[in-house]
Amino acid sequence: MSVHKEVKRITTHTVQEMKTRGEKIAMLTAYDYSMAAVVDASGMDIILVGDSASNVMAGHETTLPITLDQMIYHASAVVRAAKRALVVVDLPFGTYQGNSKEALNSAIRIMKESGAHAVKLEGGIEIAESVSRILTAGIPVMGHLGLTPQSIYKFGTYTVRAKEDAEAAKLKEDALKLQELGCFGIVLEKIPAQLAKEVSESLLIPTIGIGAGQHCDGQVLVIHDMLGINKGFKPRFLRQYANLYDTMNGAIENYVSDVKGREFPNEKEQY
Repeated sequence: MSVHKEVKRITTHTVQEMKTRGEKIAMLTAYDYSMAAVVDASGMDIILVGDSASNVMAGHETTLPITLDQMIYHASAVVRAAKRALVVVDLPFGTYQGNSKEALNSAIRIMKESGAHAVKLEGGIEIAESVSRILTAGIPVMGHLGLTPQSIYKFGTYTVRAKEDAEAAKLKEDALKLQELGCFGIVLEKIPAQLAKEVSESLLIPTIGIGAGQHCDGQVLVIHDMLGINKGFKPRFLRQYANLYDTMNGAIENYVSDVKGREFPNEKEQY
């Protein structure tokens, strides 16, 4: 007789408990069913359906072009695969900034149409009204501070943020404000490690770092980057755990060679 072991779903409450007991939180992006199934089965705590899909899935230079409909499409595929992980979905550029009613409608669409568990927004005090309105609908919100890619044309560069005292002070203020509003966690992207440490220690909610050092409560990477599918992208904060570009390229070249040389399919590979 087979024994079916029930998989316990990670929730926002779970990640809060992880921070409380000092257990690090693992977060990784995914954008499709097959990849998300592998990520989920590997014991991932949080899967982020990031607007980075604009870059790695659609080939855009920035995250700005991706639409709400496209984010819902990617999120729906990931949710169907995720049996354990908490699935967080980015609200794309233009769906929440400056209009809290539109922000709420965008978040509701993501939750209803994809089945996701939470949404993520970039920004601090300036988007407080949108964050608050989404939370009043019972939708969990994760914040995102530091380097916020949707604001790339404002920054003009992907360099480290909050190195100056004024920007660091604002980031600290924004983090406390997001916690006060009710966010269950905050991504800290590409800021000095010492600042990330101070922010993480000042908050009751967990921080998830990307290029923010080892003192955050968890870490996140883009899966195409950490698996080495993106050739040539190697910022300091990235640890590449595989070199799938060369592996996949070699396999595909072998397939082409076998087809051209009439080696595939052979007699055992036909009906």
